[in-house]
Amino acid sequence: MPKQRRKSDLPQKTCAACGRPFTWRRKWARVWEEVRYCSDACRRSRPRRPGSA
Repeated sequence: MPKQRRKSDLPQKTCAACGRPFTWRRKWARVWEEVRYCSDACRRSRPRRPGSA
């Protein structure tokens, strides 16, 4: 059985919408570099650029 990691050992980022820190999740393993928001709610409420529909 593989050795488990502590949550404090996982990489962290800061959410672009709310500013809270969030940690790596297994479902983000392949796209971790592209993840900017901590949740779907923050992703939906992200600031919009003027002129985009």
